[in-house]
Amino acid sequence: RELKMSVGTLSEEVLNRLSKMLDNGTCGWRQLAKAVSEQPKFHCSESELTSCSLQVLSAAGSPGRTLLARLADRSCSLDFLLHCLKKVEHQEAVQYLTVVEAERIQITVQPQSQQATVGGRVVLTCRATGPSGLTYQWFRGKEEKGCAPELVLCPLALVHQGHYICRVNHGENCLFSEWAHVRLVHSAGASPGCSSSLFPGSVSGLHITHQPQSQAASEGDSLFLECKAEANPPAQYEWYHNMAPMPQHKTRSLKIPCVTTAHRGKYRCKVFNLYHEMWSDTATVTIGPSSITDASWVAVDRGLATDKVALLIGNMNYVYHTQLCAPIADVHELTNLLRQMDFKVVSLLDLNYQEMHSAVTEFLLLLDKGVYGLLYFAGHGYENYGNSFMVPIDAPASYTSEHCLCVQNILTRMQEKKTGLNVFLLDMCRKRNPNDDVIVQPGLLKVTANIVFGYATCVDAEAYEVQREDVSNGIFINFLKRRVCEDEKVTVMLDKVAEDMGRCVITRGRQALELRSNLSERRSLTDQIQTSECSASFSARNLQWSVAHVLPTSRYLQFDCGVTVQLGFAAEFSNIMVIYTRMLEKPKEIVSCSAQLTDFPMVYVDLKKSNQETLLEAGSLLLIKEDLPSPEDPSLYTRIRSLQRLRRELTFTVCLHYTYSNMDEEVQERQPVTVGKPLVSKLNLHEPRPPRACSASSSFSLDSSVGSASSTRPYYTQTAGESSSTDSLTSSRNANIPEETDSPELCDTPK
Repeated sequence: RELKMSVGTLSEEVLNRLSKMLDNGTCGWRQLAKAVSEQPKFHCSESELTSCSLQVLSAAGSPGRTLLARLADRSCSLDFLLHCLKKVEHQEAVQYLTVVEAERIQITVQPQSQQATVGGRVVLTCRATGPSGLTYQWFRGKEEKGCAPELVLCPLALVHQGHYICRVNHGENCLFSEWAHVRLVHSAGASPGCSSSLFPGSVSGLHITHQPQSQAASEGDSLFLECKAEANPPAQYEWYHNMAPMPQHKTRSLKIPCVTTAHRGKYRCKVFNLYHEMWSDTATVTIGPSSITDASWVAVDRGLATDKVALLIGNMNYVYHTQLCAPIADVHELTNLLRQMDFKVVSLLDLNYQEMHSAVTEFLLLLDKGVYGLLYFAGHGYENYGNSFMVPIDAPASYTSEHCLCVQNILTRMQEKKTGLNVFLLDMCRKRNPNDDVIVQPGLLKVTANIVFGYATCVDAEAYEVQREDVSNGIFINFLKRRVCEDEKVTVMLDKVAEDMGRCVITRGRQALELRSNLSERRSLTDQIQTSECSASFSARNLQWSVAHVLPTSRYLQFDCGVTVQLGFAAEFSNIMVIYTRMLEKPKEIVSCSAQLTDFPMVYVDLKKSNQETLLEAGSLLLIKEDLPSPEDPSLYTRIRSLQRLRRELTFTVCLHYTYSNMDEEVQERQPVTVGKPLVSKLNLHEPRPPRACSASSSFSLDSSVGSASSTRPYYTQTAGESSSTDSLTSSRNANIPEETDSPELCDTPK
């Protein structure tokens, strides 16, 4: 008998028994994780495997139980689990699961509440799977009414009204169905007897008796939503998440065993039968960080972090302001360096206001007691009255604090998490914004002695980029990348960066790093991570971070002509992905062949740079080559950007162009491909989060008539006798703020 049920239907007793077998056996949970990967949706990433293995650090932790929970969350069927256990030759688990299933009764069709008129016909149905010889008993109250899977009430009379339940029996074991309510309603045209027409006496319309309820949950909790309806014929159910169908959920109950922030959003249920259709109310589900009590924590040793998390944002392609060149290289290089120091890094390019706000909110979910948090921003910015503001790419021409993100407000929210270290690296200009006449007052800061601000430039000054022939760098990152991995106190490391910048000829007198800090202990970005006392929270952060960094699994497409094409994926940033196609097999009679991607959502792909033979031609200067085929394997590359704006699953078409040796005409074959929501798109950053804006205490009457001047680019021209470097200072990170300069070596040139 084929097993149809999901892993999620197993009882806690069975799951715990299986977990012990997987934890203690020589053929254990790691072998099972490898075996289930034959189906891509069950593949566990390295971070997920690490999360499983770290469960051993907790007294009640179980790697096997965590793996089974992940499989249940992804709707793994019991037949596939049993297949994989046989594949790894775990005989004890196979035998146990087989016995459990043989003795298990599972109701697959529950009786539904119905209403009809006198003289009508009602059929209550209950069906179950399990060992052979199942018997059925129907009851209304204590009175037995039938002994078959279907109970027919016809002609319907007043005595039939009431609540019915079915008991499924096998020997001494039994299982009760859910209650079904049969209700009579009045109809002017009702006639006695059993009508021969289809569903005579059925009531017009559907009636939802129980609506799904909005709720808040924490990461790792289970989510349960329920929608009940009365109808004749019985109602069917389909669940939707953010208006996207959930194919695995077609009963009146929706259960997700282990939620992450990817499960937040709006849920609705469509209820229907042969004649009618109705939608339930919308249930809004919010997901917060894992609920770990303070009692589960111990004091963090000096020089040890409970985790290290970084959010890197680079804004380049501004809609109404000067576009920048360097943030792509700056974010990429700093990402690689921080990962070498075991930071969980989220790297994002070109975010609008809503996306920046949501990204910061997700970043805060990754923070907790003792965690080192680092925020880096490269883009346009300004500073008014001691507050720094990061400018999103959609900021209007005359932007104010209302259109930007206040850094000090983010610090206040980080302190609420009791972090071990708060580092802000702000690679932006700090000139005053005359368009902004509001003094913003963030929440009160706590005395924590763990705050470090590294500003790329001084107050009321600009930050510059270094223009090279191939890749641009910001001045700040150009020097920071040489020191950031040194095992030094953060402030000592940044002091050295400031000294290096001061010795540079082209920046002297124009840009100088400013350091502000109250750091009292020796905290370094290279500090080790201590997880033994906080494995549950560490595991939750691993899961939360990995949600935003899951790539589609490489797949192989077979075409009718005999050609096999590999479709591969690589991440350039958390919101930018490269897709490549590579020919693996082709018949000898085909002389030329190429697989091109088409039918993309227009907003995500530059069509002129799609299906290119090199990464450079595809618009990617920086992608790590190890993620991609070697140059000897001809491939076509397409770069997908702005994945944070993807609202539905990413769908495109692979178009195969080929020519036979005896034909001049080109032949085409097409295959549609859906790869789900890759990387950061799962977090739905385009959706609003609860507002936590800075408060404006008062407005000083600045000259509101000061207009928005055209964006300028301070440009440095090298003179004789200076450094022979080919580097030059180009655009500043300062948008639409009037400036004055009397330096003969700086001149304004429009973008």
